[in-house]
Amino acid sequence: MNSMTYNINKEELVYNDFLKIYKAEVTHDTFNSDKKITAYRLALDKGNAIAVLLYEKDTDSFLFIRQFRYPSARHGHPWTLELPAGAIDKNETTQEAAIREVEEEIGYQVDQLEFMVAYFPSPGMLSEQIIIFYGEVTSEQKTSKGGGSISEKEDIELVKIPRSEIHQKLQERFFNNSISIIGLQWYLLNKL
Repeated sequence: MNSMTYNINKEELVYNDFLKIYKAEVTHDTFNSDKKITAYRLALDKGNAIAVLLYEKDTDSFLFIRQFRYPSARHGHPWTLELPAGAIDKNETTQEAAIREVEEEIGYQVDQLEFMVAYFPSPGMLSEQIIIFYGEVTSEQKTSKGGGSISEKEDIELVKIPRSEIHQKLQERFFNNSISIIGLQWYLLNKL
């Protein structure tokens, strides 16, 4: 794989809103022959995002958010339970974005975060990369209401799940989004 090459021959923005869609003609090497493949491909782009798995020490709980999600509502899951997360703003580091999103969404001041993982949730369609952090807080670090950004029309509820329930909830397939599942599995592998 080290000698595999590709080229983006041409690329155009075909949809430009909160989400952007790019269409490109690409040419790339193949695994089983000397021939190359040239094809048109699409990429859905909304920038990169962060998420934070927060453990509240004095309540021995993890902090989640619940909010309405139109895409998952199309599959019968309108209010999803997720980790605090959001987009990385221009000229903002991943850690700065994580600290800002935690304050906006659940009202906690977090000062130290540990890098967990960076991954592509759906590389065949999305160009988005998600960076997940781990942090520990106490209930005294909740200094504001949270609830999300008014300008983005967010409506977010804070949900605390006891640490003692996490392993069973994962086994029961309680969580239905990759960020929460990956974050909690990382915790079980690295912090217990």
